[in-house]
Amino acid sequence: MRRLRNVKIVATLGPASETYETIRALHEAGADTFRLNMSHGTHEEIKEKHKIIRQVEEDLSSPIAILADLQGPKLRVGVFANDEGEDLVEGEKFRLDLDDTAGDINRVNLPHPEIFEALKPGAHLLVNDGKIRLRVEDCGKDFADCIVVTGGRISNRKGVNVPDVVLPLAALSVKDKKDLEFVAELGVDWLALSFVQRPADVLEARELVRGRASVLSKIEKPTAVENFDEILEVSDGIMVARGDLGVELPVQNVPPIQKRLVRKCRRAAKPVIVATQMLESMIESPMPTRAEVSDVATAIYEGADAIMLSAESAAGDYPIEAVTTMNNVAVEVESDQTYREVIEASRTSKGEEVADAIVAAAREIAETTEVSAICCFSQSGTTALKVARERPRVPIIAMTSRLNTGRRLALTWGTTCVITPELDRFKSCVVASVGAAKRLEMATDKDQVVVTAGLPFNMPGTTNIVRVAPCDERLILATEPE
Repeated sequence: MRRLRNVKIVATLGPASETYETIRALHEAGADTFRLNMSHGTHEEIKEKHKIIRQVEEDLSSPIAILADLQGPKLRVGVFANDEGEDLVEGEKFRLDLDDTAGDINRVNLPHPEIFEALKPGAHLLVNDGKIRLRVEDCGKDFADCIVVTGGRISNRKGVNVPDVVLPLAALSVKDKKDLEFVAELGVDWLALSFVQRPADVLEARELVRGRASVLSKIEKPTAVENFDEILEVSDGIMVARGDLGVELPVQNVPPIQKRLVRKCRRAAKPVIVATQMLESMIESPMPTRAEVSDVATAIYEGADAIMLSAESAAGDYPIEAVTTMNNVAVEVESDQTYREVIEASRTSKGEEVADAIVAAAREIAETTEVSAICCFSQSGTTALKVARERPRVPIIAMTSRLNTGRRLALTWGTTCVITPELDRFKSCVVASVGAAKRLEMATDKDQVVVTAGLPFNMPGTTNIVRVAPCDERLILATEPE
């Protein structure tokens, strides 16, 4: 399915979007990737959504990426004797401890000894998405005496963030490991890791995944920002998860971090998703706010590969309208001349491999001659990722004989994936490219396309050919060497 935009749209599935009819409508409205949130739903429910997505994919002959998002370690306080909770007052004292008796106005259980092991006086604890802020005055192996910096209502099992220290927590809980094995066997394309702090967290997941899915790291902790270069190196993709990031860091820090991480991902030719609260008001309203539209537009101007809907499509009243709005904003932004100026001004230096030179040449040819599309043959997807890094002005057609590669590329900027049989001659590659460009209405007989491929054929990492080919198949058959 051809899109009239380059940025991809990720839609989270949930109670508002779990039927065949809705999932198909979401894809037709613009969703390229579907996110399965492993924090909600049983394995049977996840399996059913996966089955429906694959049915939509087959019915529409359109590769769709499925992203399974692992829950990660969830840190929460215990329960209170008063089910409605307690109101903490600024300047008052409050204790967190390992005592599992019900809490009161003075204390509550925090059933995470690993937090107490890492805490130091002066560290901050954030409760209920940062609405309550506590500063540690004194602490030990089973307690933390705090001062209430920002007060508010604290109630049963509210989440806790610890922004100031690296917690001795594995990124994968026991539940996460079970979920990982389940979705990897099920056949998802991307696996998102929550609360990554260090490269070792990603490497642990990669070892368990064993190549069955691409691994995407969610950046939502200050320590992940500090270790980002090393995390990016061992990840296949990145999600800038601004929700928790905006809780653990001052909110004004998030926009420049977002911009910086997006550029680093583009330089590394790895997909990056900008996520969280992009069209939050559309959970209950058929129209977004102007600020939300500007937020979506900013991520597109920055060159993000994908933008994501969470509760808007999973539990909102207007899931299809939310996807349609995101699609319309993307089409409008990408038709703006300023968009091209920003994208081209932020183009990074070329890599050092032959494939880097080939894709850079393909982009330059496409922008200086009358070329309608760049068609790249890519078995592993690496060449298509490098072409996307160039952010060319013409469409990118990713040709591959591997369905799983085509699916994973559904998260990559500007790519339209076409599944082909395995080809063993360059002339066949050219013919297949021209046929795909014309079927997708990206070219006519009078046009030309750029074709990149590699010899020997069907081997990852061998891109070494760039060719400008006519779209008139009679000319191809008459002039193209075998």
